[in-house]
Amino acid sequence: MKLVITKENELKEVNNNGLQKGVLTVFAKILSYLFHPVFVPVYVVLFLLFVEPFLFVGFNKGQKIRILLQAVQMYTFFPLVSIILLRTLNFIPSIKLEHKKDRIIPFIICNIWYFWIWYVWRNLPEVPVEMVVFAMSIFLASSIGLLFNIYIKISMHGIALGTAVAFLASLGFMYQVSFGLYFTIAVFIAGLVSTARLILSDHQPSEIYWGLAAGVLAMLLSGIIYSF
Repeated sequence: MKLVITKENELKEVNNNGLQKGVLTVFAKILSYLFHPVFVPVYVVLFLLFVEPFLFVGFNKGQKIRILLQAVQMYTFFPLVSIILLRTLNFIPSIKLEHKKDRIIPFIICNIWYFWIWYVWRNLPEVPVEMVVFAMSIFLASSIGLLFNIYIKISMHGIALGTAVAFLASLGFMYQVSFGLYFTIAVFIAGLVSTARLILSDHQPSEIYWGLAAGVLAMLLSGIIYSF
């Protein structure tokens, strides 16, 4: 409780709990939108193109921009447009996809885009194999999410962040790159966003954990497939 002066110049007690809860809710919503599943893969591509571009040695700026635009197109633009169209045509009641049944068609449609970018990158010799593995892991993670969605409202944020964190970890192990700071930041972000989803009451803890696990599993499966 604290004392404040109202517009009528009256001294009044105000409960801080509601204010604090409101601030947390706003912060949680910002994190949820900022690290929405349609943005996370693009963040990873941006990081590898312009922050730690060891996979893209010899690439000029135009080549990097082209790969980035392909990622934005397939991971962000087409999925968003697809969901908006589904809402416009009343196939789903809300773009928030609040219920399991609302997520079935979006999962299937996004899988088409994810499969397509994996197929395109797979057939472009200039694209590093690691990016092809990452694209496959996203496709597999979404496919696993679709299967889990039959039983639980698995966290899409968890799936995206689990895949991204596992991919960065795999790069660090394979190339002995000093990814310690970046990996720590990625894990910290995954923890913050997971907490934000719980604050907003959008998920049960188990749904967050299964989402993260699905992303890690997809990355492991992709690595195993491409190791043969």
